[in-house]
Amino acid sequence: MSLVVRPPEDLARRVVAVAAQRHESPEEVAVEAIEAQLPARRRLSFIGLGDSGHPDLSEHLAELRHEVADEKLAERGRSAEG
Repeated sequence: MSLVVRPPEDLARRVVAVAAQRHESPEEVAVEAIEAQLPARRRLSFIGLGDSGHPDLSEHLAELRHEVADEKLAERGRSAEG
């Protein structure tokens, strides 16, 4: 796959300068910078292998996340007080 990107002049100059310092092509430097900002998604092969025993867990996920967040905030509040 090919992608054409036209960065602002200042950014293009910085990419070229870094490439010259590293003895690499500007394309290599640009790809490395993009990869650093957009890491590949890791596939978690263990997802879905277990059984939580709660068949409706996905239906209550948002509610459970809020509960966990509230607990974490309460913990932080207690540790800040002590």
